[in-house]
Amino acid sequence: MNLKQIMPVLWMVALAVFLAACSGAEEEDPHAAMDHGAMEDMDHSSSGELPNGLEKAENPAFEVGSKAVMKSDHMAGMNGAVATIAGAFDTTAYAVSYTPTSGGKKVSDHKWVIHEELRNAEAKPHQPGEKVVLEADHMNGMEGAEAVIDSAEQTTVYMVDFSSKTDGQAVKNHKWVTESELSSK
Repeated sequence: MNLKQIMPVLWMVALAVFLAACSGAEEEDPHAAMDHGAMEDMDHSSSGELPNGLEKAENPAFEVGSKAVMKSDHMAGMNGAVATIAGAFDTTAYAVSYTPTSGGKKVSDHKWVIHEELRNAEAKPHQPGEKVVLEADHMNGMEGAEAVIDSAEQTTVYMVDFSSKTDGQAVKNHKWVTESELSSK
């Protein structure tokens, strides 16, 4: 083969390598195109392990083991799904904005991180605009990320089990849904 015959092949190989590298980056980093509404590719299940200091709710509106309908859109398939309450806890829930430690675009208005999931959390709740470091590991790149508090709400938060209305995927121990995001069946 001469150079004229090899050049088109080399260009095609280079283009294929470039396209493969670009598409692979998106698969490896689920935050690459993420904003508040683009979390459907994340696995929202957890081990159910609770952060230190989190206290069970004494009189939750939804008892552990009961069913409730979710009225939230943290992820696709959540809104309208019937959830089983796996845990109920009284705390401060925060919506936060942060850039993942794993790289990727900034995540805005992520709901929810609770007070006990903040590094060196003080006794009193943080206020909107304050900077904090996340200890939550709900999503890749969240733990250790610097964040800004977008909003704070003293409430009962729930850990829930449900099946996605979008694809039927079972989600276990999802952290967190607030009381205002649940309704009776």
